[in-house]
Order: sequence, then C-alpha cells, then structure tokens
Amino acid sequence: MIPFIDLKSQQDRIKLQIDAAIARVLEHGKYIMGPEVQELEERLADYVGVKHCIGVSSGTDSLLIAMMALGIGPGDEVITVPYTWISTAEMIALLGAKPVFVDIEKDTWNMDPSKLEAAITPRTKAIMPVGIYGQTANMNAINQIAAKQGNLPVIEDAAQSFGATHRSKRSCGLSTIGSTSFFPSKPLGCYGDGGALFTDDDELAQRMRQIRVHGQSKKHHHPLLGLNGRLDTIQAAILLCKLGIFDEETKLRQSIAESYDQVFAGTTKVQAPRVAQENTSVYAQYTIRSKDPDTLNQQLKDNGVPSVSYYATPLHFQPVFAYLNHKQGDFPITEKVASQGLSLPMSPYINGEDLNTILSTLKEALPNE
Repeated sequence: MIPFIDLKSQQDRIKLQIDAAIARVLEHGKYIMGPEVQELEERLADYVGVKHCIGVSSGTDSLLIAMMALGIGPGDEVITVPYTWISTAEMIALLGAKPVFVDIEKDTWNMDPSKLEAAITPRTKAIMPVGIYGQTANMNAINQIAAKQGNLPVIEDAAQSFGATHRSKRSCGLSTIGSTSFFPSKPLGCYGDGGALFTDDDELAQRMRQIRVHGQSKKHHHPLLGLNGRLDTIQAAILLCKLGIFDEETKLRQSIAESYDQVFAGTTKVQAPRVAQENTSVYAQYTIRSKDPDTLNQQLKDNGVPSVSYYATPLHFQPVFAYLNHKQGDFPITEKVASQGLSLPMSPYINGEDLNTILSTLKEALPNE
C-alpha cells in the first residue's frame, strides 16, 4: 500500500540529526521551555518575517491563546469558515463566543472576502480565515475589510499553510496574529503535538507568552487567566532539524502537485486545486473535487492508492453547532466541496514507482471525454 503521508522516509533521512538533538535535550534535562524552544522561536520569527514567535502546545491551543490575548469572550462573535477542521470554530465556542460562518470561494476553497462584510456586526471581535490545504486565503482583501470595519483583528489559522506565501509575504506574517500547527502530518511537523503564534505587536506577544504559562508574568505572579500551553523542548529540537530541510521539501511537494495537475488538465470531471495568482502553496494536502468521489476512491483503493475525504461533514452540520440553526443551502460552496472533495497522497518522498502507480491509476479512472 502506498503511504498517504510518508513520515518514515523523512525520518530515515535526518535520523542521525534527530537522535543527536533529542540526546542533547536528555543531557541538559530542560524538558519544558528549554533552550531549543527559544532557538526555534527565533528561527521561525526570522523565517516568517515577524518580530515575535511564541511556541505553544498545539495548533488548537494557539487559536485559543490568540483569542484570549485579544480578550474575546461570551457575547462576542468571531467570523470564520465552515470548511475546516473543528478546532477553528471549537475554540471560538469554548470561550463562550459565537462562531459566525461565511462561505468559501469555489476555486481556492478559502474564505470568500466578498461575503465577509455582510457577516460583520457590532459584536464581531475578530476574523479568522483558514489557509486550507496549503495556501492562504486572500489575506490582503480580508485585511482591508477588517481595517475598514474599525480595525478588527485578523487571526490567520495557518495550521495547513505554514511556508506558503501571499503577495510574496509568508503565511503567519500576514495579519494581527498568525497561528500554525506542528501536528506530525503537517508540512512542518513534530513527533507529537505542537504549534506556534506569530505577531509584530509587542503587547499581544507579551500577553500570549503569559497565557501559555497559566497567565504568569513572573514566578508566582499571575495577572491573567491562562493555560498550560507550553511547547515541549524535545518537540522544538525535532522541529529545528526539520526546519533545515523544509524549503527543499516544499519544492518537492510542489513538484508532486505539478505531476497531479498534468493528469487533471484534460478533464472536466475532476477539479484540481487552484492556487491563486498571488499565492504559493505548500500542499499540505492535494485535494480534488470529483463528481463521483466514492467511485474514484474505490478505484484508487483497488490499486493500492489511498485517498481521504476531509471535512465531509462541514462545521455548520456538526451536532455540536446545532444551536446555530443552520440549514441545508446556507453555505452552498462549502456543501458542494465537502461532498466532492478527495485528497490524494502527498509527501516530498513519493518515489518514482509509487508516483507512476498513482498517476496511471488516475488516468485509467478518469472517464473519456
């Protein structure tokens, strides 16, 4: 079976570096917030091009910390999209705020800025676009609307788009706060949970650093409510090793995506992902829209090629958000993409034989036109 995401090949490539990095952490024994965490934060801030990076315990916690730092709470509204992993809206609701959904674009599958202004109310306290599958939303347009509407803060949920660019600026450095995940399957992933926050705002950075350690500003002094949101030192050490090959791996992902693109160029039965002209993608996933995803999934499976239907039930249909009273047709683009989406194997390390198998299977599965 061809791996859907090949983490083993990457580990084999840098195993000696990772073993040495972990050994150094075991030697100094500073397992929480050790020196590797600070080194990682400095390197990531430099990579993104912002003043501050704050390493945290997960991508989910990063969203929570960002909103806590902005003072979001009961009665507030935060605008996001219904086509994403549940963490995005889950953290809004966990703070007692209301997730307000706007539909996505029909080609990039990210937040549609043309629908944003209509969703803004006096209770709106932030906008949270998501960089789905590896490219950012139209952050320039979203930031312009946010500024026009009273300088609303924008939190970029870049759990899948770290390393991508928008108008030549890197994801996570495009808004008030950038947030990402280092879950193992992400383009830059650790060997457990991890995440990071990015900002140029000194005050927000200080608040987020305090919140991740129970609101503590100095030992035994807690001016804020916070949580245990710290990044483990071993995970930071692993990420430092992976960061050294990240740009090369991104190019390899883009090369795999180009091979997929060529297969789908001649058919109208499958819509390949479209990267906006002002964007680059890190292809966290290569996701297509098929008019018959179940049949295509089975054809791929019969040939040892895995595929996954992500977000098949969009957030506005999740039982936990039933109180929002959404109905079929409220977000038609989301609903269509969710019902037709199928993600194909994506990794920098898909070997030539496996890639040929995937591509030939896809060609055979696509109907003649």
